[in-house]
Amino acid sequence: MNRSPVSCRTFVLAAAVFAGLASRLTAADARWPQFRGPNASGVDDSRALPTQWDLATGEHVRWKTTVPGLAHSAPVVWGDRVYVTTAVGPGTPELKVGLYGDIEPVPEHDVQQWRLLAFGLATGERIWGTTALEARPQIQRHPKATHCNSTPATDGRHVVALFGSEGLFCFDTAGRLKWRRDLGKLDSGYYQVPSAQWGFASSPVIHDDRVIVLADVQKGSFVGAFDLEDGHELWRTERRDVPTWGTPAVVSGGGRVQVVVNGWHHSGGYDLSNGHELWRLDGGGDIPVPTPISANGLIYLTSAHGKLRPMRAVRWDASGDITPGDPANTNAAIAWAHPRQGSYMQTPLVIGTNLWGCQDNGVLTCFDTQTGVIRYGERLVAGGQGFTASPVSDGRHLYFPAETGDVYVVAARPEFKVVATNRLGETCMASPAIADGLLLFRTRNRLVAVGL
Repeated sequence: MNRSPVSCRTFVLAAAVFAGLASRLTAADARWPQFRGPNASGVDDSRALPTQWDLATGEHVRWKTTVPGLAHSAPVVWGDRVYVTTAVGPGTPELKVGLYGDIEPVPEHDVQQWRLLAFGLATGERIWGTTALEARPQIQRHPKATHCNSTPATDGRHVVALFGSEGLFCFDTAGRLKWRRDLGKLDSGYYQVPSAQWGFASSPVIHDDRVIVLADVQKGSFVGAFDLEDGHELWRTERRDVPTWGTPAVVSGGGRVQVVVNGWHHSGGYDLSNGHELWRLDGGGDIPVPTPISANGLIYLTSAHGKLRPMRAVRWDASGDITPGDPANTNAAIAWAHPRQGSYMQTPLVIGTNLWGCQDNGVLTCFDTQTGVIRYGERLVAGGQGFTASPVSDGRHLYFPAETGDVYVVAARPEFKVVATNRLGETCMASPAIADGLLLFRTRNRLVAVGL
């Protein structure tokens, strides 16, 4: 059928308007509300992401913007907004990345500003910035850490930020402070050398109008829930474990909703409604960092350092003390276990029947999610690269940022293949986010969005 020039222009205009509307509708639904996105899964398979990009030429780089300060907190997204926290101090703070064993904290006592920033998801334009607090940090940090490691959380109406010993803060989406809770001095560090303060890193989680907080520290550890509207404490359950840095996970399944936490002597689940302990598991690595994730009726836990670095799958309906006599053994609650195949820093990732866990030296292991059978174990890159940020995926590929800013793209299938390597040009310690077809990286000085 022939069209007149006027009808063709009308058709093109209508198509453009529809495409713009569809884009806005999609952006309005964009959600990556917490550390590692929905349920800490690290996965958004709604759109394919690029496997290659180039910051120098701009290929597949949608935007990049400067973020002040030094922080390892990851970006979170709701609708058309990206939220980022940071700590801003004088000068250029020291940051030492790589594979090393230094435990002494940075002797840094300068006044810091803890800030919450909002950027436009489509353009990266800064919308507003709020200074939550200006003070000297109560706790020192590890040379590889910052004074702002915890990722914020949002439900589209509130943005909650946990600044460690400086407190728990809740803002509205215009950056106005709604409430603040003083949680006391949260001293996370090496349990064998208490003077080695390393900085707090567990992130808050929002679920059913509750803010869930895990504070495993040198003294006064707890897991607790706070009311999202006014911050009053709903429940608090004491914990006895070494300091940990993982984020709590909310798992719905097996006829209950539970808060699951990682630990050395006490990984476990707690009833979301009242904080009562449901199950506990002793043993593992003595510096627990990764966040629990769940899929296919199982909860996957891993930790490392010391004698063991297990990767274990716990059933949703676990109850009581499920600790086996040997860390390699299973029981009615533990579906499978590998005592020395776990991860130190990175949270694992599940797609379908495959589970990936990556060590801090870049050794990537792929497991069968139901049986624990190892499908491969390969190194992402020859020695020398450290990996701290947790991977994310679009369901087609896995994205592993190295500390130096190189991003390794791996095929999401049970055969090992590095598809591409891309450079961000700066140190990258924060886990990426995915929203509205964009892959968001927080590097030392920038926020970078790549997309097709």
